[in-house]
Parts: sequence; structure tokens; C-alpha cells
Amino acid sequence: MDEHSITPGQPSKDELKAAFKAFKKRLKLTRLEEESQLSRRPTTSGKGSEIVAIMPPVQFPQSVWDELVRLGRLKKAGHGMYELGEE
Repeated sequence: MDEHSITPGQPSKDELKAAFKAFKKRLKLTRLEEESQLSRRPTTSGKGSEIVAIMPPVQFPQSVWDELVRLGRLKKAGHGMYELGEE
């Protein structure tokens, strides 16, 4: 067996990378959606979204999100939500 093999149940680097990318994309889209709904008036101040935490995409298992938290890429925000960690 290869010395760099992954232990059973542990997410691969590719899976972690894909999940983190999907999380960031969902966070960005969620923020953009909120910003576009703040006001219908064209003279608004352009206030940015205050969303900092979201539910992670469901296509990845919980072990992936737990590992991203352990690595510091994400932080638990409570109630099943996560926010970006210190990058």
C-alpha cells in the first residue's frame, strides 16, 4: 500500500478542494442574491450583504466539512451553518 494513502472515511484532497470551492461559490451567490433584493430602487447606496455563514452544499458528506473545520478553512457558525475560516 502507498505511504500517502488515505485512511478509510477520510476525505481526499480533491474532495476537500471541490467542497471548499462549492462552499465559496454558494456563499458568493447567496450574498449576491441578498444584495439584489435589498431594494428595488435604482438610487440605493449599494450596501453589501451581511451574510457570513451558510449551510454547506449537501452533495458532500459531513466528514468533508468536519475536516475543513479542522484544517481551519471553515468555522462552525452554529445550527449546521459554516463560515469561512482565516485564510
